Amino acid sequence: MRADITSLFGLNIYTDTGTYVGKVADLVLDVDERIVKGLAVSDINRDLFDVTSRGIIIPYRWVVTSGDIVLIRNVVNKFKKTKKEKEED
Repeated sequence: MRADITSLFGLNIYTDTGTYVGKVADLVLDVDERIVKGLAVSDINRDLFDVTSRGIIIPYRWVVTSGDIVLIRNVVNKFKKTKKEKEED
């Protein structure tokens, strides 16, 4: 998949099941290998990620496609804390 890097900034990110993840704030680049390593995500969906930071980094290997939105694999649900886990904390 090829795209201008600047065309990704500000795009909404969704899982392939339609769950909103956040917005692309920046990219993580490996300049030696000349590849994108990840997406820096802001405005994250707090229902998916139990973090205190303002954003997260999503590995670029999760990206399925991009256009008007960025579509990623639905692996983020694996990181979501269940109600039972929250009660135990």
